[in-house]
Amino acid sequence: MNTVMITGCSSGFGLETARHFLDRGWTVVATMRNPDPAVLPAADGLRLLRLDVTDSESIENAVTEAGEIDVLVNNAGIGWMNALEGTPLATIREIFETNTFGVMAMMQAVLPQFRAKKSGVFVNVSSSVTLKSLPLLSIYTASKAAINAFTESVAIELAAFDIRACTVLPGRAMTTRFSQTAQARMKDEGGFPEPYADFAESILARMRAAPEGPTTEPQDVAEAIWRAATDPDCPSPLPAGADAIAWANGG
Repeated sequence: MNTVMITGCSSGFGLETARHFLDRGWTVVATMRNPDPAVLPAADGLRLLRLDVTDSESIENAVTEAGEIDVLVNNAGIGWMNALEGTPLATIREIFETNTFGVMAMMQAVLPQFRAKKSGVFVNVSSSVTLKSLPLLSIYTASKAAINAFTESVAIELAAFDIRACTVLPGRAMTTRFSQTAQARMKDEGGFPEPYADFAESILARMRAAPEGPTTEPQDVAEAIWRAATDPDCPSPLPAGADAIAWANGG
């Protein structure tokens, strides 16, 4: 039976991806900073582990406890929306620690077992905002664009060991807590800086007033991750969701 380890399973894409693999008979090692059985009730093949991707000891313990796996899905991430000038350097570092360095650290921890058995797949969850520049998202976009470039390069060096590495680019998800959490974090840290307040409000007003367009559902992302994990011919990066696919095609 194949085993997948997924980071960031407390909600959204990670939670749906865990369910998706469980439904297909895989053993799922679902990780969260604070494991909650109420989020993912006990099921055949399910293991819940504590993991903070910014903590090297936590990573080492979780990877050791997980044992042999076939696929690592790096999904854990945090969002952020603000102008560069309104983003403290400490916040920038925090975002990169999770979204970028956390992915690299997880891959380093798992690579020895993949290399030893000459098989394994890394699926790194990035974002469709890397396909189209948007205001107020420069820091978040940079943290994800780094993952795109990193994965593309590392995939070449890992191919010699029959290890695959690919990225999935989710679109705008309206049914997860991700964007709401990002805006709440921004407000907690003081909101938009005064010189950018009018500009930022105009951007948010346009977003609120815009007619509904295509968006991304968590199931779209779970299906894309499944394809990336199981299809050796899967393209990378792989957009997930109608809006992400439209952006990838120049829409």
